[in-house]
Amino acid sequence: MTTPHTSVTGNLRVPAPYNEPPRDFAPGSTEATLLLKEVDRVRGQVRELPSVIGGERLRLDTPTAVVAPHDHAHVLGHFSPAGEREVTAAIQAALRARPAWSRTPWWDRTAIFLRAADLVTGKYRDELLATTMLGQSKTFHQAEIDINELADFFRYNASFAAQIYDGQPFSVPGVWNVMDHRPLEGFVLAITPFNFTAIAGNLPATPALMGNVVVWKPSEKSALSSDVVMRVFEEAGLPPGVINLVHGFGAEVTAIAQRSEHLAGITFTGSTAVFRQLWKSTAANIDHYRSYPRLVGETGGKNAVVAHPSADPEALVTALVRGAFEYQGQKCSAASRTYVPRSLWQSIEQPLVDTTAGLRVGDVSRHDTFIGAVIDGGAAQRLEQAIERGKALDSHELLAGGTTRTDQGWFVDPTIFRTTDPRAITMSEEYFGPLLSVYVYNDDEWEQTLQLVDETSDYALCCSIFAGDRHAVAQALDVLRDAGGMTYVNDKPTGASIGQQSFGGSRGSGTNDKTGSPLALQRWITGRLIKENFSPAHDWTYPYMGRRG
Repeated sequence: MTTPHTSVTGNLRVPAPYNEPPRDFAPGSTEATLLLKEVDRVRGQVRELPSVIGGERLRLDTPTAVVAPHDHAHVLGHFSPAGEREVTAAIQAALRARPAWSRTPWWDRTAIFLRAADLVTGKYRDELLATTMLGQSKTFHQAEIDINELADFFRYNASFAAQIYDGQPFSVPGVWNVMDHRPLEGFVLAITPFNFTAIAGNLPATPALMGNVVVWKPSEKSALSSDVVMRVFEEAGLPPGVINLVHGFGAEVTAIAQRSEHLAGITFTGSTAVFRQLWKSTAANIDHYRSYPRLVGETGGKNAVVAHPSADPEALVTALVRGAFEYQGQKCSAASRTYVPRSLWQSIEQPLVDTTAGLRVGDVSRHDTFIGAVIDGGAAQRLEQAIERGKALDSHELLAGGTTRTDQGWFVDPTIFRTTDPRAITMSEEYFGPLLSVYVYNDDEWEQTLQLVDETSDYALCCSIFAGDRHAVAQALDVLRDAGGMTYVNDKPTGASIGQQSFGGSRGSGTNDKTGSPLALQRWITGRLIKENFSPAHDWTYPYMGRRG
């Protein structure tokens, strides 16, 4: 890597960020026609998906298939799981890149990711959409908002970084205090999930933007789209070794990375159980590290929608259908439990059940499909077992769905249970699929129900409050203050927009570092305060000591 240039002068300002507007993809529209052509092109290939270390693509030794979840006999590509040799090489490549990258002016780093945003929404847009649709089984709309969010991350993070670097301490006359916003010493391990291409790109990009070097382990289920994201980084001008992509399996890659004394941090999105294990295994190696690693995690959720008797019934039905079943419920923010007053349930039960039963489940490249397949056979089996457990409970009534079909794709029909037990497993455990549980409460039990929402689950990611009564909204916001890092009023719990709603939760849902805000970037820098004295003292005595001599 060449020595960074510092010839630019002036108080640089990044372009004002904005949210990329989603397109409709109406049948026959230009954008739909072009995207379906790209889907056909990607579907007609079997791609090699190599690890990329220090800018070099590794040969595939033991190919592992990547398939379309909604057509699991269709192989889209192959990757080779990284082992000790590859992960060690990725760490070494990152450490070699660190001296120059960590000293690259922030505006030069920022320019790379602003360029990446334009590549995402321009040259690579349809390829990212097609690989996300096919590899992760997302519909037109779900893929579109995912890819738009990736560009939003890059643009807003550039603005947030500028805000952070602009923050400098107060100086008195004769002194100049400067805060050097240094990147962490070592490398960052980024472990990303299958469900959002945006998260897969953002988790390694955020620490890199702040001057860190990264070993990126994407989910093997999103290898197809992650390969495109890596090409975006490279074409945008990211120097070799700054982000090193290693395909493989999380536990193996993590164990190797945790043995390095240079591990400076882990950024993770995935299950609560895995993140807790990451925390424990990192702590077990704490004496070995050069510094205390930063751990940032966004994990599970058991997101509640709680309705007051004054709630708008049509808005509630729409929020439940979209919030629970879009992208097969495979969003950590998906609605999975709801509390509805008896008076309101009488008017929404049939519309909710009928709408859910009528949702088309199938091939995501069809315009009438609302729900694709869950990500793999293991997810389908886990959800089938959860549904069977619900059917076996006397307290549960199956209202819709309840079937899985795995011959061609890993399809799980959108399922609704009504339960008379507000603390049942379906109201407390995360299933990460299209499974919604309903508890109907008596209208005069609003306050007790709010307590149930707060106490029933170990998670605190998202919750939604539906009410027309302003006092009820205020009550719910107070009681549920710690029950969600994201709280929505009269809206579904999914669909946060970068720069508008910063995302994250606490309790069992993660470290609540608020992706989509300056807080998320702050975790990847460590300050060095520099004090320069323009008039250093020449006499060691103080006035209280009296005159000398």
